[in-house]
Amino acid sequence: MKRVRIYPYKIGLVFREGNFIKVLKEGTHWMWFTDQVYMYDMTQPFTPPVDLSILFQNKDLSDLLQMVEIKDNEIAFLYEDGIFKKVLTAGRHAFWDSIVKYQSRIFNLDTFEIPEDLNRKILMRSEVLPYIRAYTVESYEEGLRFVDGNFVERLSPGIYYSWKNQNAIVVLKMDTRTQQMEISGQEILTKDKAALRLNFFVQYKVVDIEKALLETKDFAKQMYLTLQLAIREYVGTLTLDELLAQKENVSSFIMESIAEKIAALGGKISTCGIRDIILPGEIKTIMNQVLVAEKRAQANIITRREETASTRSLLNTAKLMESNEMLFKLKEMEYVEKIAEKIGEITVSGGSQVVDQLKDIFTKS
Repeated sequence: MKRVRIYPYKIGLVFREGNFIKVLKEGTHWMWFTDQVYMYDMTQPFTPPVDLSILFQNKDLSDLLQMVEIKDNEIAFLYEDGIFKKVLTAGRHAFWDSIVKYQSRIFNLDTFEIPEDLNRKILMRSEVLPYIRAYTVESYEEGLRFVDGNFVERLSPGIYYSWKNQNAIVVLKMDTRTQQMEISGQEILTKDKAALRLNFFVQYKVVDIEKALLETKDFAKQMYLTLQLAIREYVGTLTLDELLAQKENVSSFIMESIAEKIAALGGKISTCGIRDIILPGEIKTIMNQVLVAEKRAQANIITRREETASTRSLLNTAKLMESNEMLFKLKEMEYVEKIAEKIGEITVSGGSQVVDQLKDIFTKS
């Protein structure tokens, strides 16, 4: 015989020739030398030496243990005194029902929804990550969730979790911020058959994600085509001169003509307009020549207007001097003064006659 001592919070399982015999609790026990005793700490998880079905046939042991049975389509979260410890997969699991209080929560993986009351911090644990799928919808996005190809719900910004199972889950997202689309290098004929290339821009945003993703195939492409046709319609009704003169009106025309069509796609235009009008080389040369001729004509008109005004002023001055001899004499003296300013030196010859000549200039006849 051999003596076996079982200390507090310990349990012994006795096996004889490979068969489970009995449970040893706290105290001193005498056993045959051939008996094998497995010692267990009741404060630690229980790892069975044989199948649990065999152990639970013993009432003394089944009273000390609690068993959790998890099916193939389930997992369970194990908590020790309310603190998450690990994930339990399919099978039977036993725990000591004594000092440490174990709780388990079983989840059915056939449903993709994760309960709202489950702490999201637990879902980020490394032990849990293999069993979940996470989708992030940014603050500037909206999303649509599909399960096995069927539309389920609309997602606002946030992080969404689902169980990883046989269901195919897809989340489509759409940016709801204001965006800009460029329609560049459009070759268009005007009403007077002038060929030109046009660069156009539009600012828009998606306001109905369900229309944009569910009812419209390739939202951006459909919007591009709608705008392209509207631009061609607008330019085709104007001559080249009218287009150049009225290009600022294109914004209101485009927004009015396609507002309903863009709304049907799920979008809304905030502003648009022509960025550049690119003319062929020969038309550009002709227009430059026309512009030069116009500017020359304007310059000639201004020159003639100034000449006319100057002539009219001279005529008025002549009439005044004709009727006023003193004014005529003052004008003569003004011109003499101007001439004198440009003379560096004066050589006088002629003797006493010079004084008489100057006197004749500055005195009345």
